[in-house]
Amino acid sequence: MFNELKNTVRVSILPFVRWVPLTPNSLTIIGLLTSIWAAAVFATGDLSGAALLILLSGFFDMIDGAVARAKGRMTAFGAVLDSVCDRYADAIIFAGIIYGVIAGRILQTAVLSVPLWLWVVFAIIGSYLVSYVRSRAEAAGVESMNIGVAERPERMMILVAGSLSAYLGESIVIIVVLTHITIIQRLLYAKRSLE
Repeated sequence: MFNELKNTVRVSILPFVRWVPLTPNSLTIIGLLTSIWAAAVFATGDLSGAALLILLSGFFDMIDGAVARAKGRMTAFGAVLDSVCDRYADAIIFAGIIYGVIAGRILQTAVLSVPLWLWVVFAIIGSYLVSYVRSRAEAAGVESMNIGVAERPERMMILVAGSLSAYLGESIVIIVVLTHITIIQRLLYAKRSLE
């Protein structure tokens, strides 16, 4: 859903990113460092500040590919680095939330009698499996796995909305549900494609 918007924005900003003095891989690393900063801010209990840093990280995640296209510097390693940094960023952000909850800096709400830190663990699992199913299916011969309701941009926007609105717990539960729906969608799509 948001991946299409992200790609549209990347194409539209191509003429404007040629002046960016940094390499695409440098922008990817800056995005990761910004995510680590967001995790540290979550750990302090500042949900709004962390949400703004996630948005800033998303900006770098968006323009690294645009800079690579505009400067003709798209590489296989750059794609691998981007994917690895995205996984690391997801995990570290969720780890910051868990720390904030356990340290008592984030309200320890329970949703459906499940503590928030455990919902965050389920969100990490779901986020990783969404990416893993895609990678594994594409390695097995499925051509495109850009399907599902909870790819990374959607997950981050849900987390940002929850953080800014003080519904962090509910947003994480939504991420858990949607990531597991996406896993099922991708598995069914892979099954149809590979048969």
